Amino acid sequence: MEQRYEKYSKQIDAHKELLLEAERYLWKNPEPGYREWKTHAYLKALYEKFGYRVIEAGDIPGFYVDIDTGRPGPKLGIFGEMDSLIIPSHPECDPETGAVHACGHHLQSVALLAIAIALKAPGALDGMCGSIRLFAVPAEEGIEIGFRRELRAKGVIKFFSGKMEYLARGYLEGVDLAMMVHASDTPGMACPSGTNGNVLKRATFIGKSAHAGGSPHKGLNALYAATTALSAANALRETFREKDYIRFHPILSKGGNVVNAIPDEVISESYVRGADFSAIREVSKKINRAYAGAAATLGCRVYFEDQYNHAPRINDKNFRLAFHEVAKNFFPEEDLNFDKAWGAGCSDMGDISCVMPTVHPYVGGTKGTSHSASYYVVDAEKACLTGAKVQVGVANLLLSDNGAYAKKIIEQAYVPFDSVEKFFESVAELSYEGDGVLYNEDGTVTLRY
Repeated sequence: MEQRYEKYSKQIDAHKELLLEAERYLWKNPEPGYREWKTHAYLKALYEKFGYRVIEAGDIPGFYVDIDTGRPGPKLGIFGEMDSLIIPSHPECDPETGAVHACGHHLQSVALLAIAIALKAPGALDGMCGSIRLFAVPAEEGIEIGFRRELRAKGVIKFFSGKMEYLARGYLEGVDLAMMVHASDTPGMACPSGTNGNVLKRATFIGKSAHAGGSPHKGLNALYAATTALSAANALRETFREKDYIRFHPILSKGGNVVNAIPDEVISESYVRGADFSAIREVSKKINRAYAGAAATLGCRVYFEDQYNHAPRINDKNFRLAFHEVAKNFFPEEDLNFDKAWGAGCSDMGDISCVMPTVHPYVGGTKGTSHSASYYVVDAEKACLTGAKVQVGVANLLLSDNGAYAKKIIEQAYVPFDSVEKFFESVAELSYEGDGVLYNEDGTVTLRY
């Protein structure tokens, strides 16, 4: 191990018991997005214990802290997500809410705390320039959309995901580059070249109820409209190009009210995932067209609520190299994979990558399928402590030598948008709300999508 990383490792190891205790506490107290108030309070108290001034988001969970070297240079942002999933079938889920950290975000929270602790070591900032902002951020998982719609309607949030909300609130103003490490089942560390973005889709099919036995002919069956729509959308799959990494996975979240009445309202929800904005936009419109046509076939209506969620994530090449250089000190070379192929999952780190150079590697420590009842933490020390050691080592590498490595990343990076405002304008085009079928007075039908 390079000598300059030893001080951070020793500081983290000295607080191993506290950090692993925090991991168990957060695992046992999971909270989904924009509800992480217990997590917020627990973490805030620990940051304050180590002398940090915590800047809270206020009306939503989450906060950030600043570390300034006192010397001019780049500003590095490091994220740790707080939210859980909801998987009632998981053996260790919260019995009341079904919440469980089946994606390991609590491990990120503990790793971020470990980074904060490491940067309090004697001489931790020696030789470094610029500053570091640590973000405890809510709401990465795109779940409980109805709850988030309520928050937006009340003016509490503008965006459904935490990092987009932080961008909108100006918390990343002045940040030049950003990183985050996610736990996984990889042996050591890995990082794809990038991952998909997505749009959240909700379609409400509206028919007319009638007695299912006595007078079904008087009804308009919204369930049949929905199932016809899903069949039509499935028929589009061969038009999806492999290079676009399209994923479409609908569910019916409401299929009717009672078995002896023709269903008059049926709701389908899904994502459209893809590797770039144009592909996502094209496929989303195709699916809406199929849905509208199916609704019209049954004489029903359909109401679309498409909500932009995440941008495709660009893992900066030079940033990946920085992680590889540091990770070699903590993992055998054969356990490192920083040339991993494109990933079809999504994350709101993609949104950050649209406005600054970003990287989002993975570190081992879990087993089972992510987002499932088989997911467990098997090596919290690797996921939290070793992951944090690599991250704080990368921070040191970036901001040492007058920030030469960070400046190289910034100068050579491909960033799609040169301002947050232009990014927000572009993603607004991926959201759509309105009726998909208009029945005209002259007997014709107009499809809108």
